[in-house]
Amino acid sequence: MTLPTTIPLLGWTWNDLLFLILGAVLIGTALMVVLGRNIIRSGLWLILCFATLAGLYALLGNPLVAVAQVLVYMGAIAVLILFAIMLTQTKAGPAALVFHHQAWAAALAAIVLGGLLAIVTGVSDWPLVGPFMRTSTELVAKLVFSDFLLAFEIVGVLLLAAVIGGVFLAKRDDDRPEPQE
Repeated sequence: MTLPTTIPLLGWTWNDLLFLILGAVLIGTALMVVLGRNIIRSGLWLILCFATLAGLYALLGNPLVAVAQVLVYMGAIAVLILFAIMLTQTKAGPAALVFHHQAWAAALAAIVLGGLLAIVTGVSDWPLVGPFMRTSTELVAKLVFSDFLLAFEIVGVLLLAAVIGGVFLAKRDDDRPEPQE
């Protein structure tokens, strides 16, 4: 039995429904990352946020970026953040967060940015978008390893320096005497 192309009662396509679900999960997990009091749980919410973003990339027809999102961000960056948190033994955020006192400024900035986005979207002449555009992995690989090879190597060296710096900062000296009050 095959599914119909549209949802019977709503008239939406399945891609539209999946996009709305993934978008809602993405916004919810992003809010949990920012508003969470336990920093380890915020890191776990960040991993779920990255996973839903990878789902959106796959839904939009770019599986290469979706796989890169899973490998780089979920598999490396989020795990590195969690390891850094666990190595420094900081498990809970402060009781009173600074941004709670600046909610009015954040709300004003969100309204202004939302208005600008609505204006730009309304006045722009968007071309008609056809079926999802597939990217060739071979074309991306040729670009990365020919035209952007120097940038690719520089990013690799910077990431290596960041990992070495993180290990150096996380290393504790047991020989150092405790400061006396």
